Amino acid sequence: MRYGVADYGMNVWDGGCFDIEERLVALKELGFAGVERLSASSGDDLLYKAARFRRAGMDFAICSGPTVELSIRWTAALRKGYVWAAVTGADFDTFCRQVNRQVEICALWGIRAGLHNHLGTLVESQKELEKFLERCPECGLILDTAHLAAAGGDAVEIARRYADRLVAVHLKDWRVTNPAIGLDRWPERGRFCELGAGSIGLDNPAVMQALAKAGYDGWVFIEQDTHLREPLEDLAVSLRYLKGAGF
Repeated sequence: MRYGVADYGMNVWDGGCFDIEERLVALKELGFAGVERLSASSGDDLLYKAARFRRAGMDFAICSGPTVELSIRWTAALRKGYVWAAVTGADFDTFCRQVNRQVEICALWGIRAGLHNHLGTLVESQKELEKFLERCPECGLILDTAHLAAAGGDAVEIARRYADRLVAVHLKDWRVTNPAIGLDRWPERGRFCELGAGSIGLDNPAVMQALAKAGYDGWVFIEQDTHLREPLEDLAVSLRYLKGAGF
């Protein structure tokens, strides 16, 4: 397995990514191998940033461009394996139909589309996730352990049952701070936190054990959407937690 960072939370803390190479150097010093996304605004920007990744000795999993079509082309051109399933369907049937179409196009380019389960979306609960995986049998899965567990799902079971569908894993934790608030207002109900600091009984080491047993050898991205201090400090805590668990 390769360990990287899904750096959304870093962007929120900083107000954006202002120098990708500075960020990559800092993450490499912590022991990470890369980040999930290389975001670019043009073909020239894509090649420039890809060169900066290489110069920093870091890697990335996907290319994110101004359109889904460009993201697919760029990801294929740089020989990466997947893009996020990104469609507009507002109801479940339409969503699945559109994802299946994106999967077909991705296959033409030799890559996969992966669904990221997420609170507040059409694929939030474990039941919804399982239904989606049945309706979209060729779509991969970007398993987000805390988004699933916060919705009452069992991330260990999903990792075990659907290891062959995984294109990446977002390893994260969740702490409930306002239990009186319902899941329909999940950003107010709690926050994402360092690995091991959650309060929902999420056993990320057990998820990792299930992945290892299944022979999963892809990217595992530590992600913390909400930082209350310098993100590098939080990420160092999460990495030590993961190493302490034997990974």
